[in-house]
Amino acid sequence: MAKESPLKDKVVLVVDDEPDVLETVADELDMCIVHKAKDYDTALQYLLSYTYDVVILDIMGVNGFELLKTSVERGFPSVMLTAHALTPDALKKSIKLGALSFLPKERMADLRDFLEDVVLGAGKPLWIKLFDKLGSYFNKRFGPDWKERDKFFKEFEDSLMRSEKGAS
Repeated sequence: MAKESPLKDKVVLVVDDEPDVLETVADELDMCIVHKAKDYDTALQYLLSYTYDVVILDIMGVNGFELLKTSVERGFPSVMLTAHALTPDALKKSIKLGALSFLPKERMADLRDFLEDVVLGAGKPLWIKLFDKLGSYFNKRFGPDWKERDKFFKEFEDSLMRSEKGAS
């Protein structure tokens, strides 16, 4: 018997300007209650009117970073799902603004696993796990020395390792 997903009956907001992405996410998360928004204004109204267990935000086309600020201010666990804005700068900005994770749309098949980690992690950032799972993907996409080129990533990873050691 398959174990029940920790996502069952969770309320999720997904924001993307591409209708097919909204449908794919809704299909992937069929055990959830999924609210879909295809533009900034609709998404902002949802964020201000409802409570979410997880918020999934595209970056381009919907002003995702502004929505991320609002989502984090409201205390919602937020993850970025992007294709066109898949850059080290967008990753850094997502981290700084409080996103818990950052998933390339190419890896949408992994969305359920990533969100289960978010829910099970009780709102704690999942960057170490993300870098472990997608390190080779990011290295291929950004270049093998992408972390070394921007000291932010090295310092961020070091601080994550220190805090994880302190927690154990």
